[in-house]
Amino acid sequence: METKHQEVQEYYGKELSSSQDLKTTVCCTPVAPPKYILDILKRVHDEVLDKYYGCGLTLPNQLEGQRILDLGSGSGRDCFIASKLVGESGFVTGIDMTDEQLKVANKHIDYHTHEFGFSQPNVDFKKGNIDHLDKIDLPKNSYDIIISNCVINLAVNKQKVLNDAFELLKEGGEMYFSDIYCDRRLSKELQNDPVLWGECLSGALYWNDFLSMAKKAGFTDPRVVENHPVLVENEELQEKLGDAKFFSVTYRLFKINGLEFDCEDYGQAVRYKGTIDQNPNSFVLDNGHTFPKGKMITVCGNSYKMLKDTRFEAHFEFFGNWDTHYGIFEGCGGNMPFDEDGEGAACC
Repeated sequence: METKHQEVQEYYGKELSSSQDLKTTVCCTPVAPPKYILDILKRVHDEVLDKYYGCGLTLPNQLEGQRILDLGSGSGRDCFIASKLVGESGFVTGIDMTDEQLKVANKHIDYHTHEFGFSQPNVDFKKGNIDHLDKIDLPKNSYDIIISNCVINLAVNKQKVLNDAFELLKEGGEMYFSDIYCDRRLSKELQNDPVLWGECLSGALYWNDFLSMAKKAGFTDPRVVENHPVLVENEELQEKLGDAKFFSVTYRLFKINGLEFDCEDYGQAVRYKGTIDQNPNSFVLDNGHTFPKGKMITVCGNSYKMLKDTRFEAHFEFFGNWDTHYGIFEGCGGNMPFDEDGEGAACC
């Protein structure tokens, strides 16, 4: 395990000086962020942006006043964006094990405090390994949201990372993160390739193994927010990987008491008020649930709780109760939760 950690530190601390040094386009964001995120990105320091190696957008809705933990925060890009969104009443903590990345992040705390017009910093960075979150000074049951951007695939003990994240979240909190997944289990030989691991490929979990790990940790009903197939545009690495297919996926995992393993029908419905910041017309819970403002939508019991037992409650009207069970909720379920259609997305 320690050898793998050292290889990752070496790769991201010394071998890569910027995102331009990556050998593939896997560790990059495949879609453009919404305008309000782009507006904040324009205010993030260039040195922070140059050392960004994420694969998705890890910032959910309704962040004002929230306490956020970023696992594998790197140069701090997502932390600084989140610090603007949570405002002075919220706070963001980044965890990273690479000294060179932490140096960049800490160097620019004051810059962003001034840029965002805050009277004092609302972000800090701690050195630590996400494989050992329990050894870092982080209070349990205290974070509203945990984010991570293309980092958990670099962890050796992914089950422990998910277990520890569950313990750190408050009841009603969520883990909202992007990572790389594979359509199969990769061989030990590939997992031991330091370049494939550093490029976020050979550490990618088989999607069904991830679902099992998430549920074992306590995240009973993982939800895909968005996913994109990614191409390995490097002939040498393609040859090593064979026919394996990879996906950049954003998941949200809720820590909610009483979620069921399947989507059950209790005859419930919700109506979105249109009051969430930046989402006046509709709210997206996941890639199967979009709630237009003012329209009553029938939902399964789990979706009902994900809206009612979280920070989203004030923004919805709720109809129904738990008195009558009508069986499985039609329209939920399926096989592989990712979309294989279309070409691999390019980076933005």
